[in-house]
Amino acid sequence: MAMSIDRAWLEEKLLELNLTDRMDVPEGFSRLSFSQEEKRAHQQFINIAQELGLETHQDEAGNQWAIWKAAGDDQPNIAVGSHLDTVYSGGGYDGVAGVLTGLAAIKQLKDLKFKPEKNIAIICFVSEESARFGVSTVGSKAIAGMLDKEEIASLEDKDGVTFKQAIDSFGVDWESIEKAEVPTDKIESFLELHIEQGSILEEAGVSIGIVNGIACPVRLKVNVKGMANHTGTTPMDRRKDALVICAPLFNFVHDKALEVNKQAEVPLVATVSTVKLKPNAMNVIPGEVELGIDIRSVDDTRKRNFADDIRAYCRDLAEKHGVTVEVATLVDNDSVLLDGQIHEKIEAACQSAGLTYISMNSGAGHDVMNMAAKWPSGLLFIPCRDGLSHHPKEHTEVDDLAKGTAIIVNYLQAEAGA
Repeated sequence: MAMSIDRAWLEEKLLELNLTDRMDVPEGFSRLSFSQEEKRAHQQFINIAQELGLETHQDEAGNQWAIWKAAGDDQPNIAVGSHLDTVYSGGGYDGVAGVLTGLAAIKQLKDLKFKPEKNIAIICFVSEESARFGVSTVGSKAIAGMLDKEEIASLEDKDGVTFKQAIDSFGVDWESIEKAEVPTDKIESFLELHIEQGSILEEAGVSIGIVNGIACPVRLKVNVKGMANHTGTTPMDRRKDALVICAPLFNFVHDKALEVNKQAEVPLVATVSTVKLKPNAMNVIPGEVELGIDIRSVDDTRKRNFADDIRAYCRDLAEKHGVTVEVATLVDNDSVLLDGQIHEKIEAACQSAGLTYISMNSGAGHDVMNMAAKWPSGLLFIPCRDGLSHHPKEHTEVDDLAKGTAIIVNYLQAEAGA
């Protein structure tokens, strides 16, 4: 099946969805949430879907739907999809691959004269990335009834444009956005394809990754309060340098994660990923340092125990140096486990296509995690070169897009067929 996918069509439509005539773009792609660039990409999605004979509409949150109507409006949809927005100077495959292969699967099924007995929907979610406003997966949250619009209304981008203003200029009615929520009985299941954004598949020489769960983070803010003073006149043994005091924490987080993973079946990752220094002047001893720490594992107990280890280490630092070290929890989300039956169905689709696969977890969030809160959902990965993503050099081979398409074709035949 994988060898019969129309690769020329995939290449052509990949360019169209990226609003470009070539994928090698040194500055990458910047289609931010609710921008006119995202809107133009959505229009390309609509154009391609209509070429395939699908019915299209935009919902109240700005998501695009393309539906192969095989049953009545009162019947549920077998849904697949992803997003077309990007980070600043991002790649042309993150999100796009899932939208493209969903459309390509419909083309393949139509070429095969397949007659579905259930409705099939391709969903192009709006605003998956957090790059513009710091909030992610807006479109899928709206569909799943998880969007708190009052919480996000006044968020601003770097140019001072509020979330509400951006949505209005995108052509979405702020007052009606809750109406995008889809009743449970309108979707039967959801499947998302995504590039891996890592190198596990590439290094293993495997075609497909079938995701068990998505590792949502625990995020801590650590505030170390020392004493600012003159760098030239304060003796070394009289200092309370906040940066020096917290410096060992960087290595502790890194080394402790390595240690934990030696004994753990389910891996954990932990990163000191933000640093704010006050007063941040060349001639002043750092008086206050704020660190952001991101901890992820599909094993929620393990990541929370790790956060406790950090808190204990910070208490020791405070006691040793006679300073205040405060640890606040910014985020503590349960990880999302995906549907076991969908996992088995993706396995069967891989076997039918003759493609190698492994089970794995995702360290990054995707729209599927919101859909999974309401409907049986699955996520499959295809390789990306060197594991590189959110970067202009992000790249996935057309062969891998074709293999991913073949899996969706087999899955949809099984789910929507007789």
